[in-house]
Amino acid sequence: MARTLRASCKQLVRPDVLVTGSGGHLGHALMLELPKHGFQPLGLDRLPPENGILSLTGSVVDRGLLSQVFKEYTSIRYVIHSAALHKPHVPTHSKQAFIDTNLTGTLNVLEEAVKHSVEAFVFASTTNTFGSAVAYAAGAPSAWLNEETACKPNNIYGATKLAAEDLCQVVHMESGMPTLVLKTARFFPGEDDDLSWRKEYNGISENLKVNELLYRRVDIADVVTAYVQALKKAKVVGFSKYVISAPPPFQPSGRLLTQLGHDAAPALAELLPEYVELLRTVGWKLPARLDRVCDSSKAMRELDWRPVHTFQRAVLAVSQGRGWNSELARKVGERQYH
Repeated sequence: MARTLRASCKQLVRPDVLVTGSGGHLGHALMLELPKHGFQPLGLDRLPPENGILSLTGSVVDRGLLSQVFKEYTSIRYVIHSAALHKPHVPTHSKQAFIDTNLTGTLNVLEEAVKHSVEAFVFASTTNTFGSAVAYAAGAPSAWLNEETACKPNNIYGATKLAAEDLCQVVHMESGMPTLVLKTARFFPGEDDDLSWRKEYNGISENLKVNELLYRRVDIADVVTAYVQALKKAKVVGFSKYVISAPPPFQPSGRLLTQLGHDAAPALAELLPEYVELLRTVGWKLPARLDRVCDSSKAMRELDWRPVHTFQRAVLAVSQGRGWNSELARKVGERQYH
């Protein structure tokens, strides 16, 4: 039986970007910001939308619903697929649920996008796919992670996201649909799920998050601009994967990675003396070691992505009594996983 799709928004528009997972941290940020970049987004999420957001309620697992979305909104030219089960869902959802949403759901969106001649498809993946490629062992050299690093997922979340990346590549090879994969570092505002990290920073989560901008975090405002650039560049690129993380303020060398993995503070003090001193003046500390460094230089080079919310900028803001993150990050806030 045909169903009636009704988007919750007073103003009638012709959307050109479908954003799946529009109720999540990234999806909500995209819904707020894409119009500022000349796009008209239509959201799709399992939860009803907030006021003023043009969004449909439903799941990417529902192939029939997706087909109807594309049939009724023929103006859609692009897809940003961010709907997923995430790492916080690992203890509460079955592996099959991850496969259903992260794999079957992704395949559904990909194939419907191809069927309806979408011009660019951008898949929201994660640096969690690197898994045990990270140098977890104490004293081991820091792992420099980029698009050439072999992924070794160590949980069902990373495994299904990596498999979904492969689905993206297969569908691109078969159809020619421009498809980019953005392996996004952490940007969520909540507490770290590793209690040992919280203890190390004496419960000052802002200190931890600012330090993470050195090696494994990105501000959500910069994530949004990465997706905007991906939409713009997809036709030229065809298919590729990109790490999206705040740019590390140093270049890799065997000696430096050994230092960062063993005792990071002295190495960072030598590299960034001015900012390290500012950090200490507010009573904050440097990380004891960096188990990884996410290298986003390929995205900056090929997508013309220009992240602005760096470690240096955040430290300067904190030293001046201002917030360390973007206005958008504060506006999106902490959203519940569902």
